[in-house]
Amino acid sequence: MLSFIEDTNKDEGITTTHYKVVIDILYLHIIIINYFYTLILRSLSITFKISIMNTQNVYLEHANITVNNLENSVKFFQTAFPSFKIRGGGEDNGKEWIHLGDDSTYLALNSHRDRKDTNQHEKDYDKNGFNHIGFVVGDVESLAERLLAAGFERDYPKQVETFRIRDYFTDADGNEYEFVQYLSDDIAERNSFA
Repeated sequence: MLSFIEDTNKDEGITTTHYKVVIDILYLHIIIINYFYTLILRSLSITFKISIMNTQNVYLEHANITVNNLENSVKFFQTAFPSFKIRGGGEDNGKEWIHLGDDSTYLALNSHRDRKDTNQHEKDYDKNGFNHIGFVVGDVESLAERLLAAGFERDYPKQVETFRIRDYFTDADGNEYEFVQYLSDDIAERNSFA
């Protein structure tokens, strides 16, 4: 197309400089169009991501727990959840920390600054604070067998109910964890406490 313009405009006195100006103007237009196209795509991309995020169910991404002994805590959780791996770790202000979990959830475990091996956790359901953390599991029986075999203790009698089985264990620091296996996919049955 450009050669056609050259051929028809030779008689009109258009020089090579004119063609450079035309090419520069076209190039500038392409840059501007590309810029606005990129802005629109980014805007749509962010809007799309936000709309997707707004439709996701809420889930616990992580819990941050201070413990007396990281090794004991890792042993407890890897016994309960063999798929949990150490995702990262380090030291911050004299306290060691690790992230232990899988690709979608993890526990942030922090060593107690004084590294005391005494149990200072006093569970009291009449005071403010966390009493236990609950995990949904596929097979509570085998989880309980692994924890008992590793020397961890049941903290509360196992609860076998119509639509769920609940079992409670404490870690080496005395923190209580509930493990729940649902026996129904029906939400109404899962939430039935009758």
